[in-house]
Amino acid sequence: MPTHFQGDLQTVRALSAFINLIRASDSTITKTTAHLEELGVTPGQFAVLEALLHLGPMCQHTLGEKLLRSGGNVTLVVDNLERHGWVRRERQVNDRRMIQIHLTPKGRRLITRVFPEHAKMVVKVMSKLSAAEQEQLRKIARKLGRGAEELCTERMKREKEHDNDQTE
Repeated sequence: MPTHFQGDLQTVRALSAFINLIRASDSTITKTTAHLEELGVTPGQFAVLEALLHLGPMCQHTLGEKLLRSGGNVTLVVDNLERHGWVRRERQVNDRRMIQIHLTPKGRRLITRVFPEHAKMVVKVMSKLSAAEQEQLRKIARKLGRGAEELCTERMKREKEHDNDQTE
């Protein structure tokens, strides 16, 4: 559904493209993460588990940057993962301020079992596009994401300042 906004052509085109992008994103995420609910895993928890599986242990700050999440959000997700016994926090010896997040054996078993199913679901949803269309979408999304990178950096900076204000 395009925008109902009556404005100049450039604005109407941009708003319509944005609406389609958001609807497609929401629909794709819903379809590809529905199976996670059955396992009691949220999409945010899945993202953390997947990052730790494929990238290895990392501090919460780095995890937040990789997932484009605020420090407060990552803390909440890691708290819940830790409560399930899927991750553990490890304070670093050389810098006690740094806390690294590790998958536990239980968490590794979960994500290695769930990830292949998730990948199959992504392939199924994305199969609506040809291989060439998937590659074109990847390039367009990357271009759009890179253009928004500076906006994300600003947002993360504001969220960090907000988190700091809340703790003072």
